[in-house]
Amino acid sequence: MGQSVTMHVIGEDVRQRQKLESWKEIASFFQRDERTVKRWEKEKGLPIHRMPENTGARVFAYTDELTRWMHSPGIETAKPNEPDAIHPSDTTPPETMPIPSRWPRWLSLAAVASLLLGTALLLTSARENDHQHRGSPSESVANDSTPQRHEVDPVAQELYLSGRYHWDKRTPDDLNQAVSYFNQAIARDPKYAAAYVGLANCYNLLREFSAMPPEEAFPHALAAARKATELDDSSAEAHTALAFVTFYWNWDAVEAEREFQRAITLDPGYVTAHHWYATFLMVLGRSNEALQQIDRAQQLDPASTAILADKALIVFHNGRREEAIALLKQLSASQPAFFSTHDYLAHLYLDEGDDADYLQEAGLAATLSRDEHKMEMVRAGQQGYQAGGHNGMLQSILRVQMKYFDEGIVTAFDIASTYARLQNSGEAIRYLTLSFHRHEVAFLAIRIHESLVLLHDIPAFRQLVIDAGLPPLS
Repeated sequence: MGQSVTMHVIGEDVRQRQKLESWKEIASFFQRDERTVKRWEKEKGLPIHRMPENTGARVFAYTDELTRWMHSPGIETAKPNEPDAIHPSDTTPPETMPIPSRWPRWLSLAAVASLLLGTALLLTSARENDHQHRGSPSESVANDSTPQRHEVDPVAQELYLSGRYHWDKRTPDDLNQAVSYFNQAIARDPKYAAAYVGLANCYNLLREFSAMPPEEAFPHALAAARKATELDDSSAEAHTALAFVTFYWNWDAVEAEREFQRAITLDPGYVTAHHWYATFLMVLGRSNEALQQIDRAQQLDPASTAILADKALIVFHNGRREEAIALLKQLSASQPAFFSTHDYLAHLYLDEGDDADYLQEAGLAATLSRDEHKMEMVRAGQQGYQAGGHNGMLQSILRVQMKYFDEGIVTAFDIASTYARLQNSGEAIRYLTLSFHRHEVAFLAIRIHESLVLLHDIPAFRQLVIDAGLPPLS
């Protein structure tokens, strides 16, 4: 646009903002048609909000956010009487990526393909920038020894700290609020690497702590993490965020481990690097190393509920089941609103054959994540359990899973897991193969998932582990 917008202090921004409550009003603000602004939201990150209690098309936006987006670096819009156009540059901040309040009911393979088309150019550019900025080892050392310090805007720093506060809480509302603060920090200071890290980490967690699908969250996380490393290659936080999404989205364990180790070398005291490296090692089946890393994370931050919950999971996969369940119960009593505790307990109880406690914890986890589809599965499981015990519960859950699988909501991996628990190895392998070809994030748990242990001797199963780039089963 060639013009800059004068930034007001935070209080003035709030007082002067206006709320636009329909696509028609948003389109009128830009003097465009509704089709154009809808495309901008999908492809270019136009900051649109949706009512959390509503899965329909009701939307709203704030004029101050739209103005900041329009004047963000690299954003260009055609004049009202010119052909529709918007051309973000390779350095366009990904800060205004939309945050749906729940898993879209329309999500299917075709819809996912359409969604990814909108991020393809951004990801291609991010990969190209990554290759351009990877120098030789000697160059990296030289850059580390003489870092260029960016003087952070004080208001942006305050916004970033507010974002970190909400990110640490890890509830759906808090993560969405954190994204809002990181957005504002980036709009205030587009070269603030830490704000991009915060944004990446929010998207890394939104697909776990809310119903946002990985296909939507991870491309945004990858773009933000790569932008952070581009701005500050000496940032342990940036390399940790990049390591996380590199593994869970790109399935590149070798590169992810390199990024984790780079982060820990840069800052041995960075808690999240040890924490997320630990869960990465757990998925690879490197249990002893995972325990070492999670213990180090706990030493650095003894009060972290997230670390303690993940430690319980790692302990469980080391065969210390009673200890893991005891720790999760303790966390549940002290932090009853923390999602992961109930989610982990549900899985552990199911593995132990404790169906009643499984249903109770699964219901709490679904409520906390606001996942109505999982709530329906829990209700079906309760009815099946009352009518037919363990197998009745699983069969009832499977029927609901298949319904939502056809709608693109339930993963093939979840279907495979249920079939495996029903000792139907043929269908379990079939859906695991489908999960692999769909590149589902959940598939990466194939080596350690308790429901799949009975499949470990099947050659097709062992080959899937190898094909995913995971260590072969011994």
